[in-house]
Amino acid sequence: MKKLRTGSVVILAIVLLSSVAFVSFTPTKDTAAKGFLLKELDLLNKNFYELDAIAEMYKNGNAELSILQSAITKSRLQYKRIEFYLEFYYPEFVKSHINGAPLLHTEVEGTNINVLTPEGLQSLDELIFSDNAYEERAHVFGLARKLVSNYSMLHKRLTENDVPDFLEIESLRLELVRIFSLGVTGFDTPGSLNALQEAAAALTGMKMYFSEVYGSDQGTAEEERVLLLFDKATDYLKAHTDFNTFDRLTFLKTYIDPLYLQLKYFNSRYTSDYLSYTASWNTQSESIFSRDFLNPYAFTGLKKEEDSKELYDLGKKLFYDPLISGDKKFSCATCHQPSKGFADGVAKSMSNVQGKTVLRNAPTLLNAVYADRYFYDLRAFTLEQQAEHVIFNPAEFNTAYSAIIKKLEASKEYVKMFTKVFGKDGVSRDNFSKALASYVLSLQSFDSDFDKYVRGEINTLPNSVKNGFNLFTGKANCATCHFSPTFSGLVPPLYNENESEILGVLADNTSIPHMLDADEGRYENSVHVERAWIYKKSFKTSTVRNVKLTGPYFHNGAYKTLEEVVDFYDQGGGVGMGLNVTNQTLPEDALNLTEQEKKDLIVFMEYLTDNSAGEKLIHKN
Repeated sequence: MKKLRTGSVVILAIVLLSSVAFVSFTPTKDTAAKGFLLKELDLLNKNFYELDAIAEMYKNGNAELSILQSAITKSRLQYKRIEFYLEFYYPEFVKSHINGAPLLHTEVEGTNINVLTPEGLQSLDELIFSDNAYEERAHVFGLARKLVSNYSMLHKRLTENDVPDFLEIESLRLELVRIFSLGVTGFDTPGSLNALQEAAAALTGMKMYFSEVYGSDQGTAEEERVLLLFDKATDYLKAHTDFNTFDRLTFLKTYIDPLYLQLKYFNSRYTSDYLSYTASWNTQSESIFSRDFLNPYAFTGLKKEEDSKELYDLGKKLFYDPLISGDKKFSCATCHQPSKGFADGVAKSMSNVQGKTVLRNAPTLLNAVYADRYFYDLRAFTLEQQAEHVIFNPAEFNTAYSAIIKKLEASKEYVKMFTKVFGKDGVSRDNFSKALASYVLSLQSFDSDFDKYVRGEINTLPNSVKNGFNLFTGKANCATCHFSPTFSGLVPPLYNENESEILGVLADNTSIPHMLDADEGRYENSVHVERAWIYKKSFKTSTVRNVKLTGPYFHNGAYKTLEEVVDFYDQGGGVGMGLNVTNQTLPEDALNLTEQEKKDLIVFMEYLTDNSAGEKLIHKN
């Protein structure tokens, strides 16, 4: 595998850093905050140099593994204290070079697709705390040297002129989302599972910075309330240090969500230009599980000001009308039925070719808008493009826009509806897409009893559901791929990228001997830059919301029950079952869940059911 060239690193760093070089910051009376940032950034630089030196000693046999592990732990804890700042202002640089996920990725060079090894703190954490840390000592040293080189460039620029002396409240609120969705779940600490200590460090750094800006002897009651919540959240983490038994639901309801709400009222004194890259996050939301936590219009070409009740009605009529398919026998609802959570309840949907099915299982359309890529193989980049694939697919609608437009123009009712919404523009391909997008966008599902409990709208929740959630976000490792609050592969806290995973799904869950499903997934999605071996049998991480309604499961529908799905994960996927799976991204180690834990896990997932969008249609009809 080719590694990222040093020249590429330097060029990327210059591009990223130059993007902030022309930002001017207005000084405030709280310039001590700038001093705090500079001190923390300096400490991080020092820790990285120490880590680099110890990694070199370890490579040469002059340092024990325990010393190296202590060095990475020290560096990561210091990074967490300043993560809220670095991730907010330099998200792409941090992701690429400082603390990105330890996953292989690609880079296009001319017509070549190069597979690049990951770098940064997560990769070091995974290697240094693995069983083969000694065999990988040269790689560990290389990663440490690259980390110190990359950060030193950023550090130099920051300490010269780019550290702001004011506080963006949004940076703290996003860090709370990060702590809960990526931190305490173990996603960010794949080797050490030092997640709880790191979360405490992150909260401590945030509290200290907040106190520099707002804290004083004459602090307001609101300021004191925030500082107290920071302290209590940190104390809770320090008092409950076992990863597997940590009560994440209590942590969310008692500390993280209240902090998230309280910080909202400290509106930034400046208009943040930095949030332009994450229009998906609604800065005015009051809970991580709010109905409006994410902005659905950030994921579609349809603008909020273009949407209306009339457009929704038009999109709804089109969705259920078989007129738009080639043979006038299929509608969108054929494979996405309201009574079945907008899935269809079969392994693979029937195609319009007699006796044949489509390639894959029909996923739910509930919350489908919350994605930056669509289909199991991620071949579509917009909601509108997703519809195009269905329209042109010979096995599905088997038609073209020109044929659809002709049919719609021949209908007095449709012409009237299009004219009412779009005026003289009337029926057109673009307007047809907007109407469908309006309806699909409306199929939202954030009102399950679990959501209502987190938001305080109901006061009780069965213990089995609480236990199941804590397993989902802890021991069972589900939340390291199915991120809160969508419980899908939409990556927090910016929610602007979908992950795909290689699980080693079987062709037939009941057959012996086991055989891998033949579908190559993302590798064959016709996206040139993803025609790389690391994407073979890689599939989009779909939501577990409403799974009670949407079986059978996985891209091939080979698993009929949630019990079968949980057993598959418990065994470590295909590799854990003894199969040869190239680049399986699911850990192969068995989870060793007890039967009661499996039951609680399923009960929790079933409590994420909210098919209110479908039930309204069912009752109406």
